Amino acid sequence: MPLANFTNLDFGQVKTTLREYLKENSNFTDYDFEGSNLSTILDVLAYNTYITSYNANMVANEVFIDSATLRENVVSLARNIGYLPRSRKAASSTVSFFIDTSNITPVPSTITLKKGIVATSQGSFGRQSYTFCILEDITVPVVDSIASFNDIFIYEGSLLTSNFTNSARTPNQKFVLQNSGIDTNLISVAVRPNEQSTRSVTYSRQDSLFDIKSDSKVYYLQEVEDERYQVIFGDGIFGNKLEDNNFITVNYITSSGDAANGVNQFTFAGRLVYTRNSQEYTVTAGISLLTTGISASGGESIEGVESIKKFAPRIYASQNRALTANDYETIIPAKIYPETESISVFGGEELVPPQYGKVFISIKPRFGDFIPNLIKENIKTKLKKYSVAGIVPEILDLKYLYLEVNTKIYYNTNFAPSSAYVSTIVQNNTTRYSESTELNKYGARFKYSKFLKTVDDSHESVTSNITTVAMRRDLGVVLDTFAEYQISFGNSFHIKNMSGYNIKTSAFRIAGVQSNVYLSDVPDTNRVTGSLFLFTLPSVGSQSPTIVRRNVGTINYVSGTVTLNPVNVLAGKTKDGQPVIEIEATPTSNDVVGLQDLYLQLDISNSNFETVIDDIASGLDPSASSYIVSSSYSNGNLVRSGGPDTNIVTGNGVGGSSVSTPNVITQQATTTPTQTSTSTSGSSSSGSISY
Repeated sequence: MPLANFTNLDFGQVKTTLREYLKENSNFTDYDFEGSNLSTILDVLAYNTYITSYNANMVANEVFIDSATLRENVVSLARNIGYLPRSRKAASSTVSFFIDTSNITPVPSTITLKKGIVATSQGSFGRQSYTFCILEDITVPVVDSIASFNDIFIYEGSLLTSNFTNSARTPNQKFVLQNSGIDTNLISVAVRPNEQSTRSVTYSRQDSLFDIKSDSKVYYLQEVEDERYQVIFGDGIFGNKLEDNNFITVNYITSSGDAANGVNQFTFAGRLVYTRNSQEYTVTAGISLLTTGISASGGESIEGVESIKKFAPRIYASQNRALTANDYETIIPAKIYPETESISVFGGEELVPPQYGKVFISIKPRFGDFIPNLIKENIKTKLKKYSVAGIVPEILDLKYLYLEVNTKIYYNTNFAPSSAYVSTIVQNNTTRYSESTELNKYGARFKYSKFLKTVDDSHESVTSNITTVAMRRDLGVVLDTFAEYQISFGNSFHIKNMSGYNIKTSAFRIAGVQSNVYLSDVPDTNRVTGSLFLFTLPSVGSQSPTIVRRNVGTINYVSGTVTLNPVNVLAGKTKDGQPVIEIEATPTSNDVVGLQDLYLQLDISNSNFETVIDDIASGLDPSASSYIVSSSYSNGNLVRSGGPDTNIVTGNGVGGSSVSTPNVITQQATTTPTQTSTSTSGSSSSGSISY
């Protein structure tokens, strides 16, 4: 009798296996008749086998962190390797207001804003009203009948309190906070000798056992079921052990996470009090409107299952120390700066020239493009806990490597109502591709063939496309100052013409030249290096340049580096009020890579999509005698497109009056680790800036 195989999870296959088994037994004859009693018994057996196999398979999956699906199991497995998933984080903002006490009696000398709810979102934000709290009482003096509360940090959510009494008679007692949505960074724990006592000791949170003494007043957290948290105290060896009847008070905020990000209008909802002659009074009049300088931000949802699966093993592998680039790329988003969307880390030894003893970190925050200097310093301070002595971390600003495409879309008129319809669909598809995680991260690669397929698959009418690719970086400049500039594309340049004009720039203004100038190149015979020159044009579309200065810098086509000798720039295009020069080049390979600290981004807004009727496919010209041929090689103007009548940012030097430049506004370039010195004085000084 053959061995039956019950490894599959399909009910029909299990039943078929049972039938095949019964075929070998002559005692059963009606097993293959659906209306028989034996067939019904087979259904029951198959169903039971199916359920048992499914449960066994799920149990086996939940044992391993990479295959587990239930959050509580993933969290439990992560706990085994010392990883605490990131909690929900409350959005925060600052508010200011004042109280006019001139009509308040008795006259207060100080006014206290009680902890708890302070404000509510004004109106409805996303069809939801939010409350904002403070964690502790705030007391301010009354000066000239005015009590001012300035720049108070408020956190979205509700301030709650849980109380516990430690009992020596209760073995394995657990202190579990019974609310979900807790921001663990806003938990405060205080312990009193007993419930009646007024004396309390504040306990601090710890994540490790290092430097913990037997009497250290610390507590630990661990996530339990339903996204709740358990507070754990020391055992007398690692941390102070609680005594019988100790009364524990835990204050915490439950928030809505990222849902409240963006709230910028608040209504006062707090409680104000003052005390005179041992009597407490409540203030209800003279309260001004709340003002805020920033919108609520920083709110985040609880760390997801996939993120836990990703970071928990990596944190364990790093052993809470930062030695390799992977260690930094793991610890920073998981432990230090959870608002990280993408991160790139590389050692100074990879630079040219090398900078030994340094590690360079470039972070793309989840909200915005740049990290404030205060947060940068905070990250570097927290990194000292993990990094090796003698290694200096440097945090770089985000630097974009833009890709611009010029696409000719051939389409069959029999399958599309209009060319505009086809163009819209293609642009919508390519926009989704440009916003995908495949591109928007460090180390990303623009896959040329995949982009072409995205265009071709946009609509059934599209028969083919001819697409050329250009790279762009935006060089930030210092006005009215002699400075050297360097910018790297991280990808090799294609030399289209040995006569020059392989790179294009936007218009800018320099001292000593009365009109707009542009920058371009002439390759050397080795096709590796070249020299830069400045020229003018009577108009943007002109093909008759006039060279005004030669040998103003160098270009390396292999490394994709442009170096401009000291020059006094008086004007440039604007980006967020800052002057920049757009520099464009054609890559040697259409598969472009975001190297090191370059953040790759497909710039659809500065790309061109043009529809062309496919006469052959449409049946309009079967012989192809009038077929429109599109070039597969980029050409066009000698400079970046734009009109000459647009104002550009100017300095105060000679020739810095209103000048013209192309109109496209783009991202300002930021400094790289190769930055040397920058001059801050007038045009007579000199310096060097690298980008």
